[in-house]
Amino acid sequence: MRGPRTSLDQWHCFLAVVDEGSYARAAETLHKSQSAVTYAIQKLEEQLGVPVFEIRGRKAELTESGQMLYRRGRALIDEALRLEGAAHSVSAGVEPQLRIVSDTLFPKPAMLDCLTDLAEHFPDTRIECLETVLSGAEEALLERRCDIALTGIVPPGFLGDHLLRVRFVAVAAANHPLHQLGRELDYRDLRPYRQLVVRDSGMRRQRDSGWLDAAQRLTVSRIDMSVSAVARGIGFAWLPEVAMRDELARGDVVPLPMVEGGERFADLFLVVPERDNAGPATRHCEALLRNAVANLEC
Repeated sequence: MRGPRTSLDQWHCFLAVVDEGSYARAAETLHKSQSAVTYAIQKLEEQLGVPVFEIRGRKAELTESGQMLYRRGRALIDEALRLEGAAHSVSAGVEPQLRIVSDTLFPKPAMLDCLTDLAEHFPDTRIECLETVLSGAEEALLERRCDIALTGIVPPGFLGDHLLRVRFVAVAAANHPLHQLGRELDYRDLRPYRQLVVRDSGMRRQRDSGWLDAAQRLTVSRIDMSVSAVARGIGFAWLPEVAMRDELARGDVVPLPMVEGGERFADLFLVVPERDNAGPATRHCEALLRNAVANLEC
């Protein structure tokens, strides 16, 4: 494979002359002699076979080709600087990849805030954030497919810190027949109607959760789909309060007047499976997640 005939130093000199407006100021900025800068530009033009400057009066101005080469040269130098920055990050122990597995119960706005901060502070780290349901995060831990897990199930051999408790409420659309009964409800009242449930995303040992004795069932893969289906009157469900605040405020979904079992709770734990080997991005992400839940009302 043939290598480039020009060098980064030549492109750096070319950009400096354009940015500074003269060879003299470019030489001062680059801490080079003016003759060294002039020679670099001459060699660049010679090797490319294209003039980048033309003399107009007493001033050297970019040719049309020079304007195009300036834009491409800027991208080249910027990419070289990013490459050096990435190498520096790796040498400093920054992970090239960060894999986050989060139970879908963790509030999305809080996760997006964390991802925004991570992208800003670790631009060279490739971030992967996957949502799971029930045993999905547990499975990712067991298969060593994550660097950080937010899970409701901490498998044997792992330690997790309690992160937050999520409140589930039994709800149905305001016009659902269950609300038309005009009294407190028990499980016998629920049985004739369709219950909405969210499917376990794990593959090894799929789990069910909550009361599942309804005659009809509709299974979906995402909580937001379940919320929308309940709001449309398709069925009733126990849903996380944090995922349906807008629908509750608008009256699209209304809590069922249960005699018992109208609410239940699920706990989420934060697990860093390889804490001894955790790099700066992993530790920063852990701190962001802990701080994020401080202001949550789940």
